[in-house]
Amino acid sequence: MNEFYEVDKVVDTMENGGMVLYPTDTVWGIGCDALNAQAIENIYNLKKRPKNKSFILLVNSLEMLKAYVKNLHPRIETLLLYHERPLTIIYDDPQNLPEAVIHPKGTVAIRLTQDKFCSQIIEKLGRPIVSTSANISGQTFSGHFGGVSSEIIIGVDYVVRHRQKEKITTPPSVIMRMAENEELVVIRG
Repeated sequence: MNEFYEVDKVVDTMENGGMVLYPTDTVWGIGCDALNAQAIENIYNLKKRPKNKSFILLVNSLEMLKAYVKNLHPRIETLLLYHERPLTIIYDDPQNLPEAVIHPKGTVAIRLTQDKFCSQIIEKLGRPIVSTSANISGQTFSGHFGGVSSEIIIGVDYVVRHRQKEKITTPPSVIMRMAENEELVVIRG
């Protein structure tokens, strides 16, 4: 299947409030339009995930990131551009986002995607997308499509065909946060 056709199908599904099963720069994920509160609620329900565990959002540029984060620290900006592994940063004081994606502590986790396919989806959609591992909360997740449970596959509105045959497993992203003393703290390495 043509990768660009897939991008159009994913964006169409997300614009209509749907959930998508798709490959990311880390593991296979469930995603939706990050500004659609009902679609986010649907992902919580599908994953059976507690509401106090928020999702990671994906953006495709620093400019898009700055639209949702107040005062992007220059050290983080540099780190995002040069970090080799996918890197998720937890930011304080998010803006222009629905409450459904904001952690109860008032933070949001955002990754600048390194994946061309995800970047094209975000570019065409024009806003961030949700990215959460494709598993029921508390169960193990698989880095490749073959390990995704049938409950997830039948629970989403669209399943991407792109990269389904790959058996490569990539670890989840590194997660960091800037402490009050402006030191970067690794939450997940």
